[in-house]
Amino acid sequence: MTRHPRAALGLVLCCLGAALPGCAPDEAPDLADAGDVTAPRDAGSDLGFDAGIDVPRDAPRDAGSDLGFDAGFDAGFDAPRDAPSGDAGFDVPRDAPSGDAGDGGPAPSGPVLYPANRVQSPITASVARNLLAVAARGSADPRVFAKVGASNTVNTNFFHCFAGANVNLDRYAALGETLAWFRAGRAGTTTPFDRTSLAATVGWSAWAALAGTPSPLTRELDAVRPQYAVVMFGTNDIQSRDLERYGQNLLDLADRLAERGVVPVFSSVPPRDDSAEADLWVPRYVAVMRGVAQARQVPFVDLERVLRTLPNHGIGSDGLHMNVYVAGAARGCVLTPTGLNYGFNTRNLLTLESLDRARRALAREPAPDPDAAALHLTGDGSPGAPFVVPSLPFSDLRDTRREGARRIDRYPGCRSGADESGPELVYRLTVTRTTRVRADVISRQGVDVDLHQLGAQVSGDACVARHDKTLTMTLTPGTYHFVLDTFVSAGSARAGEYLFVLVEDVAP
Repeated sequence: MTRHPRAALGLVLCCLGAALPGCAPDEAPDLADAGDVTAPRDAGSDLGFDAGIDVPRDAPRDAGSDLGFDAGFDAGFDAPRDAPSGDAGFDVPRDAPSGDAGDGGPAPSGPVLYPANRVQSPITASVARNLLAVAARGSADPRVFAKVGASNTVNTNFFHCFAGANVNLDRYAALGETLAWFRAGRAGTTTPFDRTSLAATVGWSAWAALAGTPSPLTRELDAVRPQYAVVMFGTNDIQSRDLERYGQNLLDLADRLAERGVVPVFSSVPPRDDSAEADLWVPRYVAVMRGVAQARQVPFVDLERVLRTLPNHGIGSDGLHMNVYVAGAARGCVLTPTGLNYGFNTRNLLTLESLDRARRALAREPAPDPDAAALHLTGDGSPGAPFVVPSLPFSDLRDTRREGARRIDRYPGCRSGADESGPELVYRLTVTRTTRVRADVISRQGVDVDLHQLGAQVSGDACVARHDKTLTMTLTPGTYHFVLDTFVSAGSARAGEYLFVLVEDVAP
């Protein structure tokens, strides 16, 4: 039976160290293979116990017969080079037409947008150049990646099986070359697939990987010198309902990795079938992660998009952690149609595919995705030519230290006397049906960029609503504007980076 994404399952979250209603504080779940749980956690947000595995606790790993694929090849495996270049063949809506720009006209400019109808974010020639620039900042091992995350990353059903014999790539055999490439890497005493990462711990939110001196992230980067980092946070972060802090932490993670020459590979989190209310927040958090990856032009995998199509959303009986295909034992690296009905199998495929795409970009192979006007914003963000929001969800990162007009200083339509005389950028959204919309602005430390919703006209008098972080509204068919304006305090503009996120929202 497939769970409805908003269904309340009545499951009780009994979490490590978290005094949540209905949880016995002296009872902790069995932490088989959960790893170190002594790292700092957000109070009340530790949902990371490694219990969502519908297999016997003592089931052997990577034991038994090889299910159809000999994974014992060496790094010289002669696999086809036409690896999958987009969605991994799931029965979900396919990528929007890419539309080659090679019609003799000028190439599109500006950052590449990451459309929400893609599972793998585009790697165009400009994105590939950005990945090369990131890699050039360090001297990493090109055969090593780091794992950064919480319980769904600590869980041994994520990636460990790719180091063993029970691998069946089925129709994804073209990924065999990349599988062999990373199997030949050494992350300490193991391959990167089966390493126990210092930057992945049960119960973590995104901030935990950055906490301390040196941070767990720094310790892991120092230990294995990876070229890539597979990053997934959000399941525990949702407990705080603090999108701004989540976005700030992800930007910090992306920037710290890039400073070390490490290419981040971000993955969205699974649905929250343990709580209908928490699940309402999942698309908001996914939009922020997509926005951060787009802002830094690094790979993003929309795992949640695919899991929504699977039986039980690919989630185990706790409604929180992904399940895995079992054939005598856990078989997370069986990528047959049957195996891909399960969450960890699906994540293993999509993450390997994303690493394949990034690795080929760093090898200077042709970019898998053509550039196109549809992958770029139109407009320049001025009142006369606003950026046009092509669809929802939408995100855009700008820096008002370098961009923006100074046309609107006050918003009397919102009865506000705040000094907004710093640079502003304008976005235009047209809706054709009644739509509930949530708008968020995520600013970096020391930056104060405020959010203003306007009607069809762009002026302070046309202001309908304003806030420093979040607005929710129900829009009838028509054209609307959002102005991201820089607050001025004591004559100084609090300008800087902001991430603007718009989603079609569901009322609680």
